Amino acid sequence: MAYPDDLLSTGEHVVIHRHPHWKTLVVPVLVLLVAVAVGAYLAVQVSDFSWASIAWIALAAVVLVLVAWLTVAPVIRWRTTHFIVTSERVMYRIGVFKRTGLDIPLGRVNSVRFEHTLVDRLLGCGTLIIESASDEPLEFDDIPRVEKVHSMLYREINDNPADDHRTEDRVTDGRA
Repeated sequence: MAYPDDLLSTGEHVVIHRHPHWKTLVVPVLVLLVAVAVGAYLAVQVSDFSWASIAWIALAAVVLVLVAWLTVAPVIRWRTTHFIVTSERVMYRIGVFKRTGLDIPLGRVNSVRFEHTLVDRLLGCGTLIIESASDEPLEFDDIPRVEKVHSMLYREINDNPADDHRTEDRVTDGRA
């Protein structure tokens, strides 16, 4: 899914757009499977009672609440989390009802590094750490193909002369 172009400035283009790695969805899918299996098992167990219809409604309500809270919400959170590198900045957006965003201009990035455990290496993801003008380094967990993102971001920072041109434009326009 491409990031909406209307949120980009003139001349800015998306270089990388990632959602968190699919491994963040493993637990929600397991919860879904267990909730449905346990709910079905309990529905069969109470089917012989005279109040079975009330028990089925209660079981269905409990399973629906658990699935909504522990499966649907994490999937929506995963889908609405974006890590984007453009030709001018690094963007991170997360949230559905309360949307949070972070933008780091490429000119402010001091260093970029990545870390990944053995499991992360097997799954092809990791943590991207960006040090900028802020006090603390920013860590972005579960970035798919983190080594490729790291190298593309590094290349974009060092090969992108856009910051130099913007400074020259301001000086020649008399706005510096």
